[in-house]
Amino acid sequence: MAHKQIVLDTETTGLEPSQGHRIIEIGCVELVDRKLTGKHYHQYIQPEREIDQGALEVHGISNEFLADKPVFSHIVDEFLAFVDGAELIIHNAPFDIGFLDHELTLAANKVKKISKICSVIDSLVLARSKHPGQKNNLDALCKRYAIDNAKRELHGALLDAEILADVYLMMTGGQTSLGLDAKVQVGGAQSDKNTPLTLNKDRSRLAVLAASQAELDAHQALLSVIDKKSDGQCLWLNSRGESTQH
Repeated sequence: MAHKQIVLDTETTGLEPSQGHRIIEIGCVELVDRKLTGKHYHQYIQPEREIDQGALEVHGISNEFLADKPVFSHIVDEFLAFVDGAELIIHNAPFDIGFLDHELTLAANKVKKISKICSVIDSLVLARSKHPGQKNNLDALCKRYAIDNAKRELHGALLDAEILADVYLMMTGGQTSLGLDAKVQVGGAQSDKNTPLTLNKDRSRLAVLAASQAELDAHQALLSVIDKKSDGQCLWLNSRGESTQH
């Protein structure tokens, strides 16, 4: 039976759901039998509250941008259908799971806890067990495993999920078979159980779609809002010499 895994990340209005903070973005990518399928789920969400300044500085998502996005209760069924029955891979899982359970409760959904329909792997716990005493945030792991994260100037749920998928596969790619008499196919030849299994460099990648002009215009408008609210401190515009606040 195929092993379905969903690599998941969220962005939020703040740090604690107990303080009324909400999810504003969900990003998921699908793995089946340790291969990226190209299927993903991505949704921005209207949080029905203001975003903390500290959170805005992390992800750059403003209330203005989210004003016309659906609330969680309107997207919950589609989201649950995508993850149902999967093994979730999440970096610092208690944070995201806490927020997802909070949203499910507010939405009065019949599923009250995401763990009722999914199992969970915390990739941060896995990283700490493999690299004790070292930094194990996503940027540090990308550097350790030579994964390109040059596009990660701000946090974004879908981009972070895509990067985490690569990190997870690299962290777990050297495992060997546990069978006593296992024989595996490696490059067309059989190998015994002690031969490490490595990732196929030719594995399928997520499709990269060029942004439409409307999407580019919306992105530029969002950057302008960030630049105005940060008094000209938008890093993206400053790096291009396009800030209007100087």
